Amino acid sequence: MVRRFGLIHATALNMTNMIGIGPFITIPLLMSALGGPQAMLGWVVALITVLCDSTVWSELGAAMPGSGGSFGYLRQGYGAEKVGRLMGFLFVWQFVLSGPLEIASGYIGFSHYLGYIWKGITPRQTMLVITIIGLVNLALLYRRIKSIAAITVALWVGTIVTVVAVIATGAMHFDAKVAFDFPPGSFNFSLGFLLGLGTASRVGAYDYLGYYDVCYIGDEVQNPGRVIPRSILISTIAVALIYIAINFSIIGVVPWREFVPVESHPQADFVVSIFMERIYGSGVATILTAMILWTAFGSVFALLLGYSRVPYAAARDGYFFKVFARLHPSQGFPYVSLVVLGVLSIVAGFVSLGMVIDALLTTRILVQFIGQIGAVTLLRRRAPDMPRPYRMWLYPVPSLIALLGWIFIFATTPPTVIAFGLGALLLGVVCFAAWSWKRRTWPFEANQGAGSRI
Repeated sequence: MVRRFGLIHATALNMTNMIGIGPFITIPLLMSALGGPQAMLGWVVALITVLCDSTVWSELGAAMPGSGGSFGYLRQGYGAEKVGRLMGFLFVWQFVLSGPLEIASGYIGFSHYLGYIWKGITPRQTMLVITIIGLVNLALLYRRIKSIAAITVALWVGTIVTVVAVIATGAMHFDAKVAFDFPPGSFNFSLGFLLGLGTASRVGAYDYLGYYDVCYIGDEVQNPGRVIPRSILISTIAVALIYIAINFSIIGVVPWREFVPVESHPQADFVVSIFMERIYGSGVATILTAMILWTAFGSVFALLLGYSRVPYAAARDGYFFKVFARLHPSQGFPYVSLVVLGVLSIVAGFVSLGMVIDALLTTRILVQFIGQIGAVTLLRRRAPDMPRPYRMWLYPVPSLIALLGWIFIFATTPPTVIAFGLGALLLGVVCFAAWSWKRRTWPFEANQGAGSRI
């Protein structure tokens, strides 16, 4: 691999994946979490968690700058031939579930904003739109992509223009009385407040996802010991400021009571379109809606392209089911992995956006985020002399704060979603056991050897 990604390129890569349809579809969910602007506290919890977690990614990424990101960190942290084999498998297993959920959120956002242009769209028609968009995305990627860089840049430009238009409009028409219209008892502490704060934190964490994307292409990064940590920190802070600006731009013009709660306000599905319509009229709002649709499709295109390579790479290296390592006979792309993730994304698009976000984070927290915190600790103990160009400041305080943040977000998730996450993890362990038994690899290889000695 050629190390061609410098600090600017790496930061742009992270931000490209962090800013997609997220800021345009999550504002109503965020405000509904606590019933008012106080839900921005969830952004604070998510930001603190992500900033501390970024030090975990930075230390691992700088020390092991290879492709694969979490897949490699978990393997090395827990032992590549034993428990690390299980952790690597479970990472890809949850990725096959959480990846389509993240892509599905883009399909759902697309269908929501299409509702501004397609007046009176029914639930059945919405499902049809999600299916068609999902199939189009799959069809475009079912080939060898030769101009992916140009496509990605074009989609990114559309995203930036849309974001700048929203922030500039909000700044010129911001009304503090509208933005900070707190309801009575907004900050009264209770179990309901705690659960609402957890919901808001999940929405915030969802919007930050992608701050670590440079770690997946570590062997293409120049001077990774410096570039990876800095790009993660810069992109996280920059996107946090952008999201906060977008949120306050909208609630400073459109009163939050007009789209909270989401279930009883259909206009919440395209709140940014309503925001632009209120200032410039329906014509400009329609143009901006088209730009948001462009942004939504760009995000799902990039996600499905990148995510389809993760199960393929793991299977090719012998850490996942062999069928995912198959390449198209003439075009040379991982068609099995692409089709499986593409179809699962369409199916996941039939669920509500809130449920998709909850399930997405629940499946990732246990293995990927908490698992990596364990990997940092284990490597510090087992390999103290490993070259670490970046060392976590004030270790282990940031990793402990990140751990507490992820546990809080997980624990305040609805019980049914927690059951889904734990059930998916348990099923993954069962599949790993069956797969390892068939291949006679750890832990069955060790047992077989012990039995022969007896």
